Amino acid sequence: MDAPMAQVSAAVNGKQKIKMYEVILYYKFTDVEDAEAFCKQHKQYLKDLGVKGRVYIGREGINGTLAGTPDQMDRYKKYLRSLDGFEDTEFKEDRADEIPFAKLICKVRDEIVAMHVDGLDPAEGGRYLEPSEWRQMIESGEDYVMIDVRNHYESEIGHFDGAVRPEVETFYEFPQWLDRAGIPKEKKVLMYCTGGIRCEKFSVLMKKKGWEDVNQLHGGILRYAKEEDGKHYKGKCFVFDDRLVVPVNKENLEPIARCEITGQPADSYINCSNMACNKLFVCSEEGAEQMEGCCSEECRKSEYKRPFVPDNAFKPFRKWYNYFGEDFKQREDSR
Repeated sequence: MDAPMAQVSAAVNGKQKIKMYEVILYYKFTDVEDAEAFCKQHKQYLKDLGVKGRVYIGREGINGTLAGTPDQMDRYKKYLRSLDGFEDTEFKEDRADEIPFAKLICKVRDEIVAMHVDGLDPAEGGRYLEPSEWRQMIESGEDYVMIDVRNHYESEIGHFDGAVRPEVETFYEFPQWLDRAGIPKEKKVLMYCTGGIRCEKFSVLMKKKGWEDVNQLHGGILRYAKEEDGKHYKGKCFVFDDRLVVPVNKENLEPIARCEITGQPADSYINCSNMACNKLFVCSEEGAEQMEGCCSEECRKSEYKRPFVPDNAFKPFRKWYNYFGEDFKQREDSR
């Protein structure tokens, strides 16, 4: 996102290394008659293709993020768009040095993005604002309320200037938050999320509850970063893969959050090294070394603490069985 897609590279020992992998984020709301059969066929295709990532399929459509070579991603996009109902699926694209997933997950879910509210048809949602229109709206001086439709730990490290950032930890807490937020029904509403899918449902909910002028950023933060250089966005964007954060505004890369250990500016997330805790928190390199990757002194002394390697302090942790024997699981089950 710091450079045109065809020119994305990283400096390694003074040389430019071309990023070899493509990461795609996508969703499509469309009726899937037999989600189980569709998922089984889709998973087999992904396995044969040799890609990694997470794909959720339900009666309401598909929600996925995958990584592989540009050729693999191109083949997948053509495959998905060849299926009935998925012809106009949109993809957000980025490049990476490594594949930011440990494996492939493709499974059926009741909702491809879970709000736990029945009867929300994305076709009845808010008006799309293209990235250029979104920027113009911000710069217009018009009165509006902007809502960050993400979990608080996501908005903590990056958000649009002036956005309302709900104190929620899951998407299905948003209906309750809206009921107590006190947003006037006559206000113009702007909303955004990472790639757009959460706004598809939240905008419908707001309209059903009486807000009329509801607008959503088409393609989310990721598309805006690519098309408008992330103007008016502060910090970075949280993503649900091994990268955890990606840059948005290339002219403003300064961290806006603070390390929970040292209090210094930071925008890197790690999971607590104590497997019995596993808390996700903002941490600097200094803080990670100081606490050996843990969020507290108590966790640092835990018998369940994963090995800490300073050079890989921010490398994503894996499941417990990568670090401990079966006795760890048995002890956890007995708690």
